[in-house]
Amino acid sequence: MTTPDPDELELSIVMPCLNEAETLGTCIAKARRFLADHGVCGEIVVADNGSHDGSQAIAARLGARVVEVRERGYGSALHGGIRAARGRYVILGDADDSYDFSDLGPFLARLRAGDALVMGNRFRGRILPGAMPWLHRFVGNPLLSALGRLFFRVPVGDFHCGLRAVNRAAYETIAPRTAGMEYASEMVIKATLAKLRIGEVPIVLHPDGRSRRPHLRTWRDGWRHLRFMLLFSPRWLFLMPGTALFGVGLAASLWLLAGGRQVGPVEFDIHTLLVAGLACLLGYQLIVFALFTTVFAIHEGLAPMPAYFERVFQYVNLELGIAFGFLAALAGFGVLLAAVWSWSAVGFGDLDPRETMRQVIPGSILLVLGIQTVFSSFFLSTLGLRRRGPEEGS
Repeated sequence: MTTPDPDELELSIVMPCLNEAETLGTCIAKARRFLADHGVCGEIVVADNGSHDGSQAIAARLGARVVEVRERGYGSALHGGIRAARGRYVILGDADDSYDFSDLGPFLARLRAGDALVMGNRFRGRILPGAMPWLHRFVGNPLLSALGRLFFRVPVGDFHCGLRAVNRAAYETIAPRTAGMEYASEMVIKATLAKLRIGEVPIVLHPDGRSRRPHLRTWRDGWRHLRFMLLFSPRWLFLMPGTALFGVGLAASLWLLAGGRQVGPVEFDIHTLLVAGLACLLGYQLIVFALFTTVFAIHEGLAPMPAYFERVFQYVNLELGIAFGFLAALAGFGVLLAAVWSWSAVGFGDLDPRETMRQVIPGSILLVLGIQTVFSSFFLSTLGLRRRGPEEGS
């Protein structure tokens, strides 16, 4: 392995480490062989996350640079290692000997060709017997990868491969923040949202060389990946269910406003109208949550600004929201007044609920929707304050 001036390093090979004494030496030796055989000007960085089995001493003895990462978690270890790396390119790989660090040429070639992120693909390569539990191989990884492609149009087939490479400059754009296993999902998702160039390399997955249990916990970490994807995709978590609920509720409400409907032996009447109105309310609330979440994610740097978003806010503002909400609330109040007027016409006596509820339910729904819109507009405007520069505040 060459040891030139740090400013001239092309590649850093970063290995997150937490008690990997059994396999770390093998991984470092393979990485050193790759650098030497290919004449690559690089370094090996071991991002130690609190090992107590002597992993740090092994890494130092074999010529790797040890970086202590105090914040616990897989993502924290990788982030700390990348921050300390001095190479123009960084290759990340688990230190359990499940990946062959002597065969990194395709990754480096893709980085040199201009890819911002290069993912290993174990399914397009080869998974050796015993290298991956059947639940991960046939359910977990395919399902989460499919959801990633559906939610974010991620152009990779192996979402959670532990061997990947990134351009250091691109990593600053991606700027991952999570500390746990979901870091693997965050890196790919944010690279996709930032429209960075992503490549794939078929790789071979070997059985790891550890005698202890792996750090990965199937259900806990699978849920963390799924939770992150849902939280990072307000369109699928809030907008699409909300739109479906609102649309179905509105259609059913309009269908039942004129009177009860008979479908075969089943009669739909005011009780169904009430449920339909509540579906409208819930759906509208989910749509508003989607808007809130998107604005918050943009302001916090968790997601890039969608191309359509600025255009939307050119026409949708606080004043328009207040006006729309006020008109909806006024219409609902007017319908409720009409219901009270009908009640007064019979001396405030008994009424036929099949008739009066066709006024009370829509009127109440419109009133609540209008009030929600007014206050949601104020809250959205509060979130949007950070979009304006200091010079716009006067």
